[in-house]
Amino acid sequence: MKKILSMLLVTMLMLTLLVGCASTEKTDEKQAESKDKEVVIAGIYKAGDQVWFIDEGKAAEAKAKELGADKFLFIDAKMNPDIYLQAIDNVIAQKVDGVVTCIPDQKLSQVTVEKLNEAGIPVIAADDALQDESGKKLAPWVGINAYKIGETNGEWMANYAKENKLDKNEKSAVLILTMDTVSSCVPRTEGEYAKFTQIIPDYPQERIFKADYNGETDKGFNAAAAIFTAHPEIKNWMVMSANEEGAVGAVRALEQAGLDKDSAVIGLGAYLAKDEFKKEYSAMKAATFFSSDAVGGTSVELLMNKILKDEEIPMETAVDAQVVTKDNYVEIMGKSAE
Repeated sequence: MKKILSMLLVTMLMLTLLVGCASTEKTDEKQAESKDKEVVIAGIYKAGDQVWFIDEGKAAEAKAKELGADKFLFIDAKMNPDIYLQAIDNVIAQKVDGVVTCIPDQKLSQVTVEKLNEAGIPVIAADDALQDESGKKLAPWVGINAYKIGETNGEWMANYAKENKLDKNEKSAVLILTMDTVSSCVPRTEGEYAKFTQIIPDYPQERIFKADYNGETDKGFNAAAAIFTAHPEIKNWMVMSANEEGAVGAVRALEQAGLDKDSAVIGLGAYLAKDEFKKEYSAMKAATFFSSDAVGGTSVELLMNKILKDEEIPMETAVDAQVVTKDNYVEIMGKSAE
C-alpha cells in the first residue's frame, strides 16, 4: 500500500512539473514568435492635426519602439467617420498587431470593436471611449479623470471670481463651452459647473451660459462669440470649456469683442495655454495640465504587454491633472512647457 501511494505521489509530482514546463514553454514560444515577427502598432486619432494628438502620437510611437515594436503607424482620421472606417479596414488588411484609437464618432464604437475582434487584433481606446449606447465600455480605455479635472477647473474659477469680487458683480457671467456628443468631454463640463456652483451657490443661474462646439478652435470661437454678442451687458466673462482648443477659441473671441482685459479663461491640457502664458497678456489665466505623453505612452505600454506577454488590459486607466498658471507652468510642465 505504501509503495502504491509513493508511486502515485511521484506520478502527480511529475505531471505537475510537466504542466508547468508546458505552460512556460507556451509563454516563451509566444514571446519568441512576437520577436521573430515584425511588430506593428497603429494609432488612429480623430484629429491628427491637433497639438494634443500630435504629441500623444509621438509619445505612443516612442513607447512602442522602446518596448520592441518595429513600426508605429500614425493615422489622422480628420474628424471624418468615413476616413476613420477606411483606416480600420486598412490596418486590418495590413495585419497590424494592435490598435490604439481615439474615435471621431462614438456611434462607430461597436463596428470598430467587432471588426478588430474578428481580425484578432487587440484595441485600446485613448481619450474617447469605445462604448455602447448605454455608455458601457466595449474595450479598454486610457484617458484623463474627466470629472475630477472639471471640478479642478470649476474650483479655480470660483476662487478667481471671489478674489476679484466677480461673484457680486452684476456685469459678470460664466460661459461653459460644452461637447455634449463626446462622452469623455461631458464629465469635464459637468464637473466645472458642479464645483463652481458648489463654491458660489448663490451665483445667478441666469448668468451661467452654455454653448456647444465640436472640439475645434474655430468652432469654439464661433460658439463663444455668439454668446458674447448676444449679451453686450456682460463685461466680465469667466470661461471654462471641454478642451484646450475651445478655451483658446474663447480667448480669441474675447479679444475680438474687446473684453479680454476684464475676463478670464481656464483651459484643459495646457498644451496651448503655455503659448498664451508666454505673451505679455492673455485672458487665458490658467489651465489644468495633464500629459498627452502619459496617455499616449500608457496606452501603448498596455497594448505591448498584451501582445508580447498576453497580460490582461485593465478596462479603465485614468491620469490626473494639476492647475498651471503663467507663474508656475514652466516648473510644473517641464519639457512640455517648451
